[in-house]
Amino acid sequence: MLKEQKFFNALRDVFVGAKVEGESGFVNLMHIKSQYYEKSVFPCLKEDIDRALKPFPEFREEFFDRLYTFFRRYFSESGSIYFRYTPLHERVYEQVYTDDRDVVLFWKTHMLYYVKTDRLFRNMEVELDGFRFFFDVSTLEHKKATEKRDLVYEFKERREDGTLVFTVAYSQNGRITKLDDIRRAIKDALGLRSYTDAVPSEDTLERAFCLFERQSEVDYFINKDARKFLREQFNLWLYQYIFEPELRKDAEEITERKSTIWTETRIRQLQVLKKIAYKIIDFIAQFEDELVKIWNKPKFVLDSHYVITLDRIAVRESGEALLEKILAHPGMEQQVQEWRDLGMVGEDFTPEHVWETDQTGRRLHLRYRYLPLDTRYFPDLELAILGLFDHLDVELDGWLIHSENYQALNTLLPRFQGRVKCIYVDPPFNLDENADYEYVVNYKDAVWLTLLENRFSLARQFITQDGSLFCRVGHDGNMLVRLLLNQVFGPENYRNEIIVRRAEEAKGELVKQFKNMKSMMVNYDNLYWYSVDPETRFPHITKPAEKKGQWHSFWKAEDRPNLRYELLGVSLDRGQWMWSKERALKAVENYQRYLKERLSGETIEQYWNRTGRKLEFVRRFRSTIQYWIPPRDSVVADNNWLDIRGYSNKWGFKTENSEALLYRILSNLTSAGDLVMDFFLGSGTTTAVSHKLRRKWIGVEVGDHFHNVILRRMKTVAAGDQSGISQEVNWQGGGFFKYFRLEQYEETLRRAHYEDVEPLFIQADPYSQYVFMRDKKMLDNAETNEKVVEIDTEKDEIRVDPGKLYDDIDLAETLSCVIGKWIRRIHPDPDNPTKPGEVEFEDGERVNLKNPPWKLIKPLIWW
Repeated sequence: MLKEQKFFNALRDVFVGAKVEGESGFVNLMHIKSQYYEKSVFPCLKEDIDRALKPFPEFREEFFDRLYTFFRRYFSESGSIYFRYTPLHERVYEQVYTDDRDVVLFWKTHMLYYVKTDRLFRNMEVELDGFRFFFDVSTLEHKKATEKRDLVYEFKERREDGTLVFTVAYSQNGRITKLDDIRRAIKDALGLRSYTDAVPSEDTLERAFCLFERQSEVDYFINKDARKFLREQFNLWLYQYIFEPELRKDAEEITERKSTIWTETRIRQLQVLKKIAYKIIDFIAQFEDELVKIWNKPKFVLDSHYVITLDRIAVRESGEALLEKILAHPGMEQQVQEWRDLGMVGEDFTPEHVWETDQTGRRLHLRYRYLPLDTRYFPDLELAILGLFDHLDVELDGWLIHSENYQALNTLLPRFQGRVKCIYVDPPFNLDENADYEYVVNYKDAVWLTLLENRFSLARQFITQDGSLFCRVGHDGNMLVRLLLNQVFGPENYRNEIIVRRAEEAKGELVKQFKNMKSMMVNYDNLYWYSVDPETRFPHITKPAEKKGQWHSFWKAEDRPNLRYELLGVSLDRGQWMWSKERALKAVENYQRYLKERLSGETIEQYWNRTGRKLEFVRRFRSTIQYWIPPRDSVVADNNWLDIRGYSNKWGFKTENSEALLYRILSNLTSAGDLVMDFFLGSGTTTAVSHKLRRKWIGVEVGDHFHNVILRRMKTVAAGDQSGISQEVNWQGGGFFKYFRLEQYEETLRRAHYEDVEPLFIQADPYSQYVFMRDKKMLDNAETNEKVVEIDTEKDEIRVDPGKLYDDIDLAETLSCVIGKWIRRIHPDPDNPTKPGEVEFEDGERVNLKNPPWKLIKPLIWW
């Protein structure tokens, strides 16, 4: 019975996972998952096992031992299904190559979707310095993605036994723990007029918080095809169990198995083992498949706004009249304050200053024509602004998206598939957990590869046939990324490996260490360049050259009489000219052009007479033959790019890519109007350079700095910011772009409505029945219980109101992503012109946004 109990306990952990407390969609689904198991599967499974083992009572102990041995290897404490534990003697995977690839990159989480890394926080009691602290995580809302978030503590109450209770939350909008406020609240709770030893010191509080934060961090995954994976692994395991008898050392015991004696009874026993294992696998796979469906469903576009410079409005028909309304709008006060905060206008600025008047009339002031308006300050005028444009998406310069990047790529794919000319990404490196970055960066190699593979596989589908991907990576993972990109894009699409400068020259102690060879600086990163089509011929990438001409000389050994001829009145009686006569005359012509442009139109003869430098550009003596190379603006680059800065620090990011680096790539391989994408946007360098080069762009970022760094930066770019490459490309300003956030996986889980009741089995085999079919998914909002979908049987119609799920849905943009069509116009609601009524797509199709068709909304709320 001991092994039987171990098996059922382990199986319960598979369904329930580690005990997780707090507020999250994952907790919601895990709760439902455990209910299904406890109420339905567990009793049914016990009956099936007892019935199957009835003829073989002697096999019972071995049966449970083998099931436990197999299943415990593939489940993590977060409930993820992968190679969690693999004994050294096991061959975990047989397919080490394919028919067309003799080397295949393999890692233990390759069959998964990476979701996030988070802490499994539980309520916790800590005793320290004579104080008893209790940390309450019952309302802790879990992280949505890989962003790094600090914990914030607030004093809640003092219990009768003296325990000090704290609530725990993740930081939002710069919120921090305020130790002074906590100590003051404790003092007040104790009824003290001044601080005494009864109030914990700041040091004690900080150490108590540190003790709480030592709770384990786990990676959350979803298996892409749990049924296929587990069945494949079970078959391999069963084969080895039967046909490879030898001494085995598992985690807890050493067992010596003897060769299998093939009897009818033994065969039937193993058939029972496989049958029950497959039943368990089928039921486990249902829950994993449900997560896959939620993970891959298109996400709603939320909280969208536009940024547009004044000149883009004023030049349109009726634009000046609309601009007058905007300048007189109550939201203008907030807009002007933002301009002041960004350093675009002075304290004495008023909206009237945007105009200047002279004899010819009134126009936008040159100084203020590129001021960027954010439509979030003018919600009732947003549709009027958009109505100025005949084809909205064509007029937009770019899209900024606040989202975990897999969700963004998966949602945007129908709309932008095959449209992106160049993707540039600088993903977070594999760094120490204490590294000061905006993201989780202490990935294990396998986790990191899974994160990148998921996203690169989607990204490849965005790129045009003649497009490229550039991926920057440090020494921490360059070998792995090169192999991964070969796998995703194909080795035939590898273009080059470029080294880019990482840091300034070593100084001080670093120089000393380098000289003593005690350590070596990491001076460059790797930039991998891949294409989609191996047949594509790319233009040469150029870099600036010295802008002065040069004399070049070489020694000519052979005697060639045909190179003796008269040139400009000079004949040769010995030696020879450098070139044939035809080429020499061409050189003279080129040299004459250079003299004309640079030396006030002098002829060659005049130049020679003035300088005495006759025939210096082609000498007749074998040992000193020379020729002139005129000055050039650029030369073809090699793969050593240490001549430019690879990083910058204008926006406070440790790994902020320099504009010079992106300029070299985009100016050579893209043209005005081409679409550029970066889904690890960081500080926004890719979108900033793309905008200055008049490329369209898509930027995706999950971090909280989306608003206070990236959005601010792009507004300053639109205003004509003169940093980076602005002067080099003569950037003056102007722009029109959209920014929004996407619904996230966690938000979907929280709003998904799952019935906490025993499922109704309508098939003979409950393990293979899709138990989630009868649940409401997002037809109702699980948080508010509001009905999103209502069926009117009398009118035979389905009415859908996505606004019951989220207050701020941009349905036009959402539907554009679902059906893959660009937006031409958003038509106002006739009953309320400040609200959208219809969206018109590029092919002329129009969709009612007040009561959208069920078939278009279905992928968003039912899976």
